[in-house]
Amino acid sequence: MGYQDITFEKDSIFLIGGGAGFIGSNLCEALVNKGYTVRCLDDLSTGKYENIEPLTKKENFTFIKGDIRDLDTCKKASEGVTYVMNQAAWGSVPRSIEMPLLYEEINIRGTLNMMEAARQNGVRKFVYASSSSVYGDHPALPKKEGQEGKVLSPYALTKKVDEEYGRLYKELYGLDTYGLRYFNVFGRRQDPEGMYAAVIPKFIRQLMNDEVPTIHGDGRQSRDFTYIDNVIEANMKACLASSDAAGQAFNIGAGGREFLIDIYYDLCEALDKKVEPHFGPARKGDIRDSNADITKARELLGYDPEYDFKKGIELAIDWYKANL
Repeated sequence: MGYQDITFEKDSIFLIGGGAGFIGSNLCEALVNKGYTVRCLDDLSTGKYENIEPLTKKENFTFIKGDIRDLDTCKKASEGVTYVMNQAAWGSVPRSIEMPLLYEEINIRGTLNMMEAARQNGVRKFVYASSSSVYGDHPALPKKEGQEGKVLSPYALTKKVDEEYGRLYKELYGLDTYGLRYFNVFGRRQDPEGMYAAVIPKFIRQLMNDEVPTIHGDGRQSRDFTYIDNVIEANMKACLASSDAAGQAFNIGAGGREFLIDIYYDLCEALDKKVEPHFGPARKGDIRDSNADITKARELLGYDPEYDFKKGIELAIDWYKANL
């Protein structure tokens, strides 16, 4: 079952931190379309107003321009809220290596502000974005919760700290927190522009523009690419999960493993392009291989991803063809 059949109490109010970003805007859209009251908090530093602009015409949607680094803003935004889905963070491993202090401020202090605001306002559930990057240099595949290695970037460290705060806020304050370790999410509205863009939209845009994409490393690195609708499902189901499952982190992937070079040639075929890629040096801080064991999320959250990579990539390509 996907997220379409998931229901909440009619008077539920949702706060989406980072709601103008890729994942956040998709969550806003899904919940608004279901008729729930949704507040979007975003400072538009990486999110885009155009992602949520169509929603601003709807009565059950409110956009709050604000920074999660300001506790008062977080408290005001979460007043009367039933569920928080916090996606507000800065992504990108390479950028975090260049800007560790900013990542500390936004991803750790900002998340802590959101958690504390939720606690003070009596929010029922606090769901937040973590990352597969917390597995660091642990070699085991598939990646399984409890088998983490040494983190390889400031970004990964911020997510690890967020999970520890999530655990403490459950144990010390009784706030039901759920950390979702996303595995390479892709799909509609993911930004293809800029030097820190995610690989799938970047490759699609470059191939559509007859540019030569660069693959960092040998292309044999693998990822558990996860379609956006699976992530929407995970967030919604975490909001409905048992309190006994709170204070923990969960792998949110598709449970598959795709090699980057294979994806590249699949995209070439789908877009009817014959362009050989350029190979550059491997990127610092990147995990070589990634594949999610989603057993724990299945058992404790009821997570049952509807979209495998093949189904998801077809939908993503269609969206980019229509919107780029």
